[in-house]
Amino acid sequence: MILTKSQIKTLRSLAHKLKPVVRVGQHGLTENVIKEVGYALEFHELIKLKVNVGNRQERDEVIRKICEQTCAQNIQQIGNIAVLFRRNAQKPVISLAKK
Repeated sequence: MILTKSQIKTLRSLAHKLKPVVRVGQHGLTENVIKEVGYALEFHELIKLKVNVGNRQERDEVIRKICEQTCAQNIQQIGNIAVLFRRNAQKPVISLAKK
């Protein structure tokens, strides 16, 4: 799904109040982490993810792999916090229609 700049801005404002739902820690990216991110995206559509691994390059690579394997979009990344979005086709939670 291609998002417009205004839709991304809306998602960023909605994500501001969210707390990280999934944390990637010392064990790095595992299959269970991918599953949990997938479940969270299916239910919430918009989630925050906290990634505490290695340096900046490793962190960016982990976030890229998560997005790739869960078909999510990285909406915003600040430090070790990433905001991911994936539309739930059956039961959309977030309205992205123009107001």
